[in-house]
Amino acid sequence: MAHILLADDDAELSEMLVDYLDGEGFTVDVAHDGEAALRMAAAGDYDLLVLDVMMPKRNGFEVLRELRARSLLPVLMLTARGEDVDSIIGLELGADDYLAKPCNPRVLAARIRAILRRVEAPAEAGAPGAAPQPLAVDDLVVHGGSRSATRGGAPLALTSTEFSVLEALLREAGKVVPKQALSEHALGRKLGRFDRSLDMHVSSLRRKLGPAPDGRERIKTVRGVGYLYTRS
Repeated sequence: MAHILLADDDAELSEMLVDYLDGEGFTVDVAHDGEAALRMAAAGDYDLLVLDVMMPKRNGFEVLRELRARSLLPVLMLTARGEDVDSIIGLELGADDYLAKPCNPRVLAARIRAILRRVEAPAEAGAPGAAPQPLAVDDLVVHGGSRSATRGGAPLALTSTEFSVLEALLREAGKVVPKQALSEHALGRKLGRFDRSLDMHVSSLRRKLGPAPDGRERIKTVRGVGYLYTRS
């Protein structure tokens, strides 16, 4: 049973979401302001944080920025409908996904499950009982069992979604991965027409990975198709 922290100052909405998520098998705690959300996230053993942008004391962006300085706890942002800039900022700060409010509780539960599946399931298949083999491309190594990655032996601080994007690209290194296929693997859903979430995760990966040892760009955009991880 997944343990969820819901941070939202709307008491009525929070109560409704807690009731629904409880019926879906989740255990949910609630924080009604940003300071409480940070305190509870640090003290509790949570599997995921559902974080509203607009909250008293500290807004969702401030909470996410401070949380990411010390934790890779999966975060699903709740943004105001039509405020695309909120979703972009949230993804840039390290959110795993976002959902516009007011949201359908069924869609929220589905998004939560998609994130948790990525975190819990080994990224690499192998023989029963066997540890997944690391995947190495040049100076990058990803470990499916621990969902961790290193660059030149140094650990990379990647969110669960960033790891899934990187793992999918490395598996097809030298080949173009279509955006829809990458989104379904990394986000657990198809991309909407104006959905820029995958682009933002790729942008964050580029920033964290930096150039390849030979100076080339690691992840290339193939306009109208998808992304390609280059290899030497």
